[in-house]
Amino acid sequence: MFDLTGQVAVITGSSRGIGRATAECMARAGAKVVVSSRKPAACQAVADAITVNGGEAMVVPCNVSEKDQLQNLIDQTVARFGRLDILVCNAAVNPYFGPMAKMPDEAYDKIMHSNVRSNFWLCNMAAPHMVASGGGSIIIVSSIGGRQGSPTLAVYGMSKAADSSLAMSLAVEWGADGIRANCIAPGLIKTDFSKALWQNEKLLQHVEQGTPARRMGEPADIGGVAVFLASRAAAYVTGQTLIVDGGITIREPS
Repeated sequence: MFDLTGQVAVITGSSRGIGRATAECMARAGAKVVVSSRKPAACQAVADAITVNGGEAMVVPCNVSEKDQLQNLIDQTVARFGRLDILVCNAAVNPYFGPMAKMPDEAYDKIMHSNVRSNFWLCNMAAPHMVASGGGSIIIVSSIGGRQGSPTLAVYGMSKAADSSLAMSLAVEWGADGIRANCIAPGLIKTDFSKALWQNEKLLQHVEQGTPARRMGEPADIGGVAVFLASRAAAYVTGQTLIVDGGITIREPS
């Protein structure tokens, strides 16, 4: 049910963190993986690690804010493998931390462009190739921030809420062609994005005590859910946002 053998997966922002873990998990499940981020050397290190462990991977560097680079990512994938079955939109940015009232327009535009419009572009580029392959799975990495208010990450949260809405509409628009579209909404995951938190022992302890699972998430926790959503096990799951947060959002505030 979780076998991805013969399928081709494109994963943006996959040189580190959640993206890298997703690429590695999908490769272990049998998928041919396209590793992509802005830095070719970092991508190559991931692809090499996958190959050493018996998987198959190629590198296509891409800045998701550039439409022509997104098109090249899809074109290079299809040219190499002849098909596209899985798309994971993981790359995202957050250049601003603070109240909305003081947020520069440039920061707002960058967040919405990279986190929403780029995903909109890429999904529409990928979908016709999935149809040609008999269907596929689109997975967008959202965030629990898309379901919460924040005094410091409001626009980032807005962008992630928009991604959930995008997945719902993609599911409706492409469902008859065999394409499923879903979001994963991670909680606090041990990545560079949250480094300031987990490198502070006191803050980390506070978070772990307030999380029912009693730990921060690891990137592979999200990679495993991505494999599920891409696989036959999730054949009847579409238009959904799966919260993967160790239970932190269901706990009563202290």
